[in-house]
Amino acid sequence: MAKNTRQVLCGGVAIGGGAPVTVQSMTNTDTADVEATLSQIRALTVAGADIVRVSVYNPACAKAVRALVDGSPVPLVADIHFDHKLAIAAVENGISKLRINPGNIGGEKNVRALADCLKAHRIPVRIGVNSGSVEKDILQKYGGPTPQGMVESALSHARLLEDCGYGDIVLSMKASNVPDTVAAYRLASAQCDYPLHLGVTEAGLPEQGRIKSAIGIGALLLDGIGDTIRVSLTGDPCLEPPAGIEILQDVGLRRDCVQYVSCPTCGRTCIDVAGIMRRVQEALSGVSVPFKVAVMGCVVNGPGEAREADIGICGGGEGIGLLIKRGEAPRKVTGDLAQALIDEIRAMLR
Repeated sequence: MAKNTRQVLCGGVAIGGGAPVTVQSMTNTDTADVEATLSQIRALTVAGADIVRVSVYNPACAKAVRALVDGSPVPLVADIHFDHKLAIAAVENGISKLRINPGNIGGEKNVRALADCLKAHRIPVRIGVNSGSVEKDILQKYGGPTPQGMVESALSHARLLEDCGYGDIVLSMKASNVPDTVAAYRLASAQCDYPLHLGVTEAGLPEQGRIKSAIGIGALLLDGIGDTIRVSLTGDPCLEPPAGIEILQDVGLRRDCVQYVSCPTCGRTCIDVAGIMRRVQEALSGVSVPFKVAVMGCVVNGPGEAREADIGICGGGEGIGLLIKRGEAPRKVTGDLAQALIDEIRAMLR
């Protein structure tokens, strides 16, 4: 069961408090280039992002926030370091949420000024602590960027804002090391009720990063920990939302997607399992309904697995498939098995 955290609103999207776990990503364009950044924001939305973050690192970026907010189909988060004036400018230009580290924006006076601005505009903030940004005194205390040190850092930053009368706070404690990431979030979940933004930072190229993220984020979600997630992948950010959605689907937290089941194949396989499944996934790209499709290679486990799906096909001999729709008797099909399956699915989804 998911832990009941406090809830904040990022634009119209709820984070925490029992709301569905949301998927985030981040642009990698020059934020001041409004046309390029909006194009990527829209692409990320199509890819499945509920919230998109942009980096605000100079006055031109802060100025661009207004046009980005006006043109974005989803709430935007401004990622800001070192300059509280940029954070205030982003809020005044309509940003829906900030990501900051209160310890690096210039002391109590600046933190208080930012807290007052956040309260006035009713904007939440994420305190993002990475293993590489832990303060020197905490590093010395724990002998390095340990999970305990990351949590202590995050909670101390949260207290800076709480002392200013501001509490719409989300926390993240990310490391590139999966065990440290998982341990940090478990500690934080036990010590506070802030919504938690999950992710494994600097996870690497998509091939490695998807695996590391699935292990770390998935383990925490199965523990009932986490309110919003980002799969951090090097390269095209549009690969991130589908990976996040898949994690949510595989841990049972998202059911508005097509689920695919296919066997690993063996010597008994008598149909092109991989080829059929690829064609089915291509044909159903963009379909967002709870629906399960199975493609199995032979009759050993195939009929049983297919019966548990909405529709499935299993090998019934060389070039022969058994088409199984839930609640109906198996039907033999020949010829283009992939197209036969796709046609049946489309008819069911009409």
